[in-house]
Amino acid sequence: MSEAVSKHSGVLHLGKVFADALRMRDAYTRLHSDRVMALSHGIGLDIGLTRQELDALELGACLHDIGKIVVPDAVLMKPTRLDADDRAIMQVHPEVGANLIAAYAHNEANKVAQVVRHHHEWFDGSGYPDRLAGEAIPLLSRIVTVVDNYDAMAVRRVYQEARPHDEILRIMESESGSKLDSELFQRFVKVIHDPGYAEFKAS
Repeated sequence: MSEAVSKHSGVLHLGKVFADALRMRDAYTRLHSDRVMALSHGIGLDIGLTRQELDALELGACLHDIGKIVVPDAVLMKPTRLDADDRAIMQVHPEVGANLIAAYAHNEANKVAQVVRHHHEWFDGSGYPDRLAGEAIPLLSRIVTVVDNYDAMAVRRVYQEARPHDEILRIMESESGSKLDSELFQRFVKVIHDPGYAEFKAS
């Protein structure tokens, strides 16, 4: 086995270990990550990403919430909406997740860490942790942001009913260009209406 293939396999193994750890901690987050990974991959195919870029996108999407493993149960599994203090705790998860992955000290892991760190940056610069804006936000992170927003509204939570598909798209369209990359939102609309992704579509 070549060194490059060995390192690639190592990164994939790292991803599996982290994903399994998250599954044990919080089943909802793990299933959410699976859905985000599948739909992000669909957008990646639609915009013509390379195989290497798709690999980084898939793993980054799968692990985008891995930093939540350090969030206390009282916050992560709170049955009501988070207050300001809870949100401050929750908002550390992109940095924590990115640091966990970057500690692997490999170029591929660094690409994945970048996806994880920036998936809560908004297109207008009002997100976190680094308040990046526009194309300063890595492309792969912008893809995950779009899908993450859709799935967060599509699935019932203890404190929130699932929203219908058409309502979610109206909300996302209103946020296109502010929270979300407008071009990638349009690509997402194309993917979510593809019959091959029907299982991920809200009712």
